[in-house]
Amino acid sequence: MKNKIIFAFCALLALATVVNTSCTEDFLAVESNQETESAISADRAPELVNAVYNSLLTWEVSSFSWTGITSIASDDADKGSIPSDTGGDKQLLDALNISPTLISIGDVWRGHFDGIQRANQAINRIERFEDIDADLKDRLIGEAKFLRALFYFRLVQTYGGVPIITSINSLDDITADLLQRATKEECYAFIAQDLRDAIDALPEKSEYPISELGRATKGAAKTLLAKVQMYQNNWAEVQDLTNEIIASGEYGLTPNYEDIWKESNENNIESIFEIQSRGEDPAAGVDKYSTIQGVRGPGGWGWGFNTPSEDLNSSYEAGDLRRDATIIYAGETLFDGREINIDAPNPRYNQKAYASELTEAEITGKNVRLFRYAEVLLMNAEAAAVIGGDVLTPLNQVRVRAGLAPLTNATQMDVWEERRFELAFEHDRYFDLIRQGRASEVLNAKGIPFETGKHEVFPIPQEQIDLSGGALQQNPGY
Repeated sequence: MKNKIIFAFCALLALATVVNTSCTEDFLAVESNQETESAISADRAPELVNAVYNSLLTWEVSSFSWTGITSIASDDADKGSIPSDTGGDKQLLDALNISPTLISIGDVWRGHFDGIQRANQAINRIERFEDIDADLKDRLIGEAKFLRALFYFRLVQTYGGVPIITSINSLDDITADLLQRATKEECYAFIAQDLRDAIDALPEKSEYPISELGRATKGAAKTLLAKVQMYQNNWAEVQDLTNEIIASGEYGLTPNYEDIWKESNENNIESIFEIQSRGEDPAAGVDKYSTIQGVRGPGGWGWGFNTPSEDLNSSYEAGDLRRDATIIYAGETLFDGREINIDAPNPRYNQKAYASELTEAEITGKNVRLFRYAEVLLMNAEAAAVIGGDVLTPLNQVRVRAGLAPLTNATQMDVWEERRFELAFEHDRYFDLIRQGRASEVLNAKGIPFETGKHEVFPIPQEQIDLSGGALQQNPGY
């Protein structure tokens, strides 16, 4: 049993560097971008944090499996591609035919705990460094805590409560208790504390030198904390945090919605936090993120998965500029002159994932936008709709940018509907429906067999339960 738990601990954390077949403190071996497996001195402290950011580039964290769980499973998207290409399990996710042995279920768990382990190593080592500038030390720990909070938040969205692991234990200290799941509430409290620490330590976006563009900021930590509180219906704090972000003057709306996702407009005024991709071997930006969603077939460049559903396509208001900016249509010519084959296997593709510089080697430096100012405005509007305040000003800023007439009255439902069209294909729709308590109503009405009491979370990977010797308990219904 002891050996089984040790094995589970290593697997849970997805350690890439293992010495003498045991879990160790050796730094994760990662590729390029100033990262190293031997960052043990204070002058290399930034490399420890760079390796945490690097986790966001991986296949398991941000690419095919995450897209399957967060998008293909929702009413905004279909599996796409061609019938004979299942993508491993994407046809099952599309039908909510979900089991604990699905590839995507295991990938997302392993990838995010790998990122958490990297963050833990960065935090624990940098805290012990003495010969380092105090402000830099605080900032680097703040960045790592922001990233750890992001990984944990996504795990809680996906699985519910998960084990909270903050340090690297010796083998003698590993027990089944380490692998037991914390409650969702305990996880949220842990995440919130990490983010409050990050807010205290991080600079504003404008305070970073251009060479550090893309690192976590005070605004990014406040945005994620507001989102965490939104998922707990802590609306007063959501309102306070989003008011602070708005008042900071650090952000604004990109005038043209379509421009947000162009490579030429990365880290723009609307950007609060982006995954900083890089188009070089061996890291193909966010690993094949654009390729898996690119147009398939003659003249195409991708695998054709995660295609916009007809339900989404037909639900936009007339004149909503976001539809054409979100959806690539078969037969259209894109902004960069690329012509889409009228006979493409699918009628629609995800334009937000489109990389105009994608090469045959599937390498692109296109960033993935995680947090935008528009979502801050929508969170602020939703908080006002629940507890009182100005709903219309932030909501109408988003609508007017989309080419729509401003509303004169607005409810929480109006904000929910605006979130769908503003944030389509940004990995929020499935979780939003669950948070709003209407997943069963909405998805079942569209033929998607959502089961109340089961599909609010995905199953814990069976491989992890087996490795833990039963310390990890499965979610209901699986």
